[in-house]
Amino acid sequence: MEEAILEIIAALDAGKAVDAVWLDKLVRRHNRAAHDGTRQVAKRRLLPYYLRVRAEEPARWASWNVSEATDAALVRLLQAKPRRTASGVATITVLTKPWACSGACVFCPSDIRMPKSYLSDEPACQRAERCWFDPYLQVAARLRALTDMGHVTDKVELIVLGGTWSDYPEAYQRWFIGELFRALNASDEERTRTAAERRAWYEEQGLPREREELARSTAAIQQRINTGEVGYNEAWRLVYGDRETSAPMAELSWDDLFALHRVNEAAGKRVVGLVVETRPDLVTEQSCRDLRALGCTKVQVGIQSLNDDLLAANGRAITSARIAQALALLRRYGFKSHIHFMVNLLGATPESDLADYRRLVTDPAFLPDEVKLYPCCLVESARLTDCFEAGRWRPYTEEELVGVLVDDVLATPPWTRISRMIRDISATDILAGNKKTNLRQIVEAAVEQSGALVQEIRSREISVEGAEVDDLALETIVYQTATTEEHFLQWVTPAGKIAGFCRLSLPDWRALERGSSDSRASYPPEGHCGLPAPGEAMIREVHVYGKVAALHRTGEGTQHLGLGRKLVEEACAQARAAGYTVLNVISAVGTRAYYRNLGFEDAGLYQKRPLS
Repeated sequence: MEEAILEIIAALDAGKAVDAVWLDKLVRRHNRAAHDGTRQVAKRRLLPYYLRVRAEEPARWASWNVSEATDAALVRLLQAKPRRTASGVATITVLTKPWACSGACVFCPSDIRMPKSYLSDEPACQRAERCWFDPYLQVAARLRALTDMGHVTDKVELIVLGGTWSDYPEAYQRWFIGELFRALNASDEERTRTAAERRAWYEEQGLPREREELARSTAAIQQRINTGEVGYNEAWRLVYGDRETSAPMAELSWDDLFALHRVNEAAGKRVVGLVVETRPDLVTEQSCRDLRALGCTKVQVGIQSLNDDLLAANGRAITSARIAQALALLRRYGFKSHIHFMVNLLGATPESDLADYRRLVTDPAFLPDEVKLYPCCLVESARLTDCFEAGRWRPYTEEELVGVLVDDVLATPPWTRISRMIRDISATDILAGNKKTNLRQIVEAAVEQSGALVQEIRSREISVEGAEVDDLALETIVYQTATTEEHFLQWVTPAGKIAGFCRLSLPDWRALERGSSDSRASYPPEGHCGLPAPGEAMIREVHVYGKVAALHRTGEGTQHLGLGRKLVEEACAQARAAGYTVLNVISAVGTRAYYRNLGFEDAGLYQKRPLS
């Protein structure tokens, strides 16, 4: 390994054209030289070895005489999956434990080993199951994997998936989030030690985590679910009941959680975003307050459709009016909205899907910030199986599906990001429907072939290539929602690529009062949790793209170059010009210090800056 690393260093120092092809040849040459047939060098092990020597063997590291420029180039060459941190943060996805669900959707998978709607073959689910769904262990394992791939993990976005968040007990919610922060607050040595102790506890309790053993132990009850003999919730009670499946849950008060938040403000691995998922009917004034207290900044909401007939046919106990109310509440509390929207539902047609999505992105009652847009597919444990067998539902052909998705992409406005187009469901689990993991690439190729202009954010991100700051222009797009005037401030290149953006929300307080589910909460009493009051505006998001830059260091992309500060100052100017006297920001726990440096003061659930 050392010989291969030294050869890479020498080539970089000599200015040779070192790329992935060159690296492949180097690896093959070193392995051929082993003579005994063993692979002495593997690409995936080169970077962990290099980083370990750099961190733990100062004498050997010094003997390599690696310059700062060579170090950066070597890490970039060996880094696996560079897009993982291309959005500016390191994303860590964790799952909550299996739990009974208050929904009854016909398309929803029912894998008893997983929280409702998730399947044990999905990558994030496999990782969670290996960690007994323990939040601390999931974070520790993911940090280790990302570091081994060469990613900077100073700034972390936590995405909490699983069952509907609001269905879990409040005590579990606080404990789960607290453990995520506890893991990130720990030093590397402390995290390694605590993770080992946790694993030992689970093993001593005899709680299984191996896929084969878990599959065998749940096969009988899963078969009863698949045949419709029992539902997921009944099966959950039979399998889990009162049996504890995770480490003893220490009581964590709100004050205890806030203490962990304060530590994270100055930790080496700071939370710059916290995301949970729920249903529109569970978005209330109180749930929004609770989510803010947990540190949440973005909410994923399973909408699936705005067609009331389709919602009813698919077992969704909601209406488009309730969805509109939920999105207005989320916007009022400053959250970013991340909508799950599904094509090819029971009863849908390509034509109705096109109309449905256009309504989502043009009707002022909705207009989400981000969308997961994916096709419905059939899995054995879903109740949709009966509809398929009876001929009442069929999957779209590839031509129909791609046609719908292409039109949806082209209809998406420049302030909305389509985050993904498929679920990570294994092709072996899909009985009918799209099985192509490269569906997005197929859609993007069709869009490109059409020659039409794409405005949605993900297609315009500068990604890993970075941008020249002097080439950037600051633009503002203004659009109206049912309760706010939204200003989307964006840094763009001459080619229209986006390097960063800010979401400024100017509330119409009279409209908010009319749409509130709790009139007493429309105008919060002075000092009550620091909730936004009349005359106050809100920054809902500030994001700068490009390769992740470590805290307090300038990176290769566009981070730490003042772009975020200029976005905030322009947002202040625009809010002031519109007559607002205070600007709130829904800061993540790990960004509080950043906003304090920009003149914001802590005020309950938000940070505020006077505009007078």
